[in-house]
Amino acid sequence: RLPEQQKMSESPLSWFRGVYLPPALHPLNKTFVKGGEWQDTDSTQEKRRAFLQDFCRKYNSRKKLQTHLVHLVSRIYVEDKHKVLYCEVPKAGCSNWKRVLMVLSGLAASANNISHDDVHYGKHLRKLDSYDLKGIYTRLNMYTKFIFVRDPMERLVSAFRDKFEHPNSYYHPIFGKAIIKKYRHNADEEALKTGSGVKFKEFIQYLLDSHRPVGMDIHWEQVSKLCYPCLINYDFIGKFETLEEDANYFLQLVGAPANLKFPKFKDRHSSDERTSTEVVRQYLKELSKEERQLTYDFYYLDYLMFNYTSP
Repeated sequence: RLPEQQKMSESPLSWFRGVYLPPALHPLNKTFVKGGEWQDTDSTQEKRRAFLQDFCRKYNSRKKLQTHLVHLVSRIYVEDKHKVLYCEVPKAGCSNWKRVLMVLSGLAASANNISHDDVHYGKHLRKLDSYDLKGIYTRLNMYTKFIFVRDPMERLVSAFRDKFEHPNSYYHPIFGKAIIKKYRHNADEEALKTGSGVKFKEFIQYLLDSHRPVGMDIHWEQVSKLCYPCLINYDFIGKFETLEEDANYFLQLVGAPANLKFPKFKDRHSSDERTSTEVVRQYLKELSKEERQLTYDFYYLDYLMFNYTSP
């Protein structure tokens, strides 16, 4: 962190430099943590942070990413009361995390009463890119930054099931129609008109196509491009696989009210089976060996930096 006097004397453009070189790993503030039951969770957390830091040190040795600071922080939500920054990774518990942020900030009394639409379309939470450069820079340096990730293939299949296997007034006409038109031979008029019924193999063809008929989407974009974990030094790395445990430990770390626990409920399509390793295996059977390999390659960095086992 720069001394206050040095910060003031430098022009805003020089602030970008601090983002490209992650600061040294600093200890989490464990002042609020009570009881010894979090010892294993804390140990796991320290290993994840050290692993990511070590990976980034090696990976970034010759790499410079010329990206505007405002773009780097465009997926980060701000909660000023408890001084936390949350980088949203869709399909990794993000809806419930936004509910929790609303409770932390005093916008809601309970996470259980906030609807899906209110979470995603209510505009209650502020993003980091809405602040001026000084506001962004100050929060990046002073607030506790956290991220929750998920096995890349599980996250991908979960996104496909959510957006294409259920009625959807956005993804079917925008993505579905374009995908069916380009990748389905002899598509019938109904499919071309509605965009419904996209097959997983067609979705993967779209994902891997360097000339996609429609752009990328945050639900299947790589975490490395959503949250820039090697450019922004995240203080806490949670995983969907240990979501409840990690989340409740984090809430203690930041001094959340004792009665606030991470919600257990599934946000939408609650009757559906959760996207598990076995569910993913069934979907991957629809792909050729080459398509499976190319899909893994697409998420290669996410597998590496968060220490997930390749499928």
